[in-house]
Amino acid sequence: MPDTAMSDYFQLFNEIGIIEQLSRTIFEARLPPGFVLAQFSVLNHLVRVADGRTPYDLARAFQVPKTSMTHSLAVLERAGMIEFRPNPRDGRSKLVHITPAGLKFRDEVIASLAPDFQRLAHAVPPQQVARLLPDLEALRQFLDRDRD
Repeated sequence: MPDTAMSDYFQLFNEIGIIEQLSRTIFEARLPPGFVLAQFSVLNHLVRVADGRTPYDLARAFQVPKTSMTHSLAVLERAGMIEFRPNPRDGRSKLVHITPAGLKFRDEVIASLAPDFQRLAHAVPPQQVARLLPDLEALRQFLDRDRD
């Protein structure tokens, strides 16, 4: 691979990392006190991918230690946003399910981002975002598969 291509891949990862930091700051400013983006992300994952995951599956999906995921899940459970149900496949583990309160919380956080998204839309028009999304999704899908 030519050095310029390698440099482009580094620049791509660098830009994604900076965007992640900046977007995290925006998101966390909209979250109620006591919540962080990691907890919102779990709720979003349960809606986007599917309900009924084990804590281990969630830790693996987020590539965090099980102890970190356990902490996030405990916060969400105390707030009534998730519940644990017995796993019918093995009887030992538990499955995480989002509650109506968790769905409402997720929707309210997304709605609270509207002013931020409106400011963003003035700088990056919706048509440009629509053009970017398929390439970003393809990149995410590759990286997700490649980690296994």
